[in-house]
Amino acid sequence: MAELSTIARPYAEAYFQVVSIDATKTETASNELKSLVAISQVPEVREAMADPRLDKVQRAELFLSLVKSELSESSKNFVRLLVDNDRLLLLPEILEHFEQLKNAKEGSAACVITSAFELTEDQLRELTAMLEKKFGYKLKPVVKVDNTLIGGVRVTVGDQVLDTSVQGQLVRLHETLTAI
Repeated sequence: MAELSTIARPYAEAYFQVVSIDATKTETASNELKSLVAISQVPEVREAMADPRLDKVQRAELFLSLVKSELSESSKNFVRLLVDNDRLLLLPEILEHFEQLKNAKEGSAACVITSAFELTEDQLRELTAMLEKKFGYKLKPVVKVDNTLIGGVRVTVGDQVLDTSVQGQLVRLHETLTAI
């Protein structure tokens, strides 16, 4: 998977450079990329993009014809570039890198909060405020529920993990006791 990420990064950076001139273009490009990713994940589309009977121009036009909303010229050109270089199926990885670049420019970061129980709006707001102070970013939280945590939360921001769950504490206790 790291190899795909390595290949996708320059495409994301180049596309980000083209659209990041204006914040509204960046947000539009992000939404357009999300639409393109959704289309690229359809099994029939993946098959069609690998069909050797279609040349690159036909593949690009077929793919672009599947997009429901109007795409910017930058996005259309980006799709054509990806098709020309046989990289269209890297769209999910490209989107991931693009979002990281967008968040970095905004001074924010994606945050996955995994909780043992559903969080109320007040709990989420309070937790997010505490986490923003700790990590130094404006966080965009996504909440998941995992009852195997028993209690507490596990927070992932980029490659940093803060695990205050009961399950995490039990694992650390087990490691400590078996190391003796």
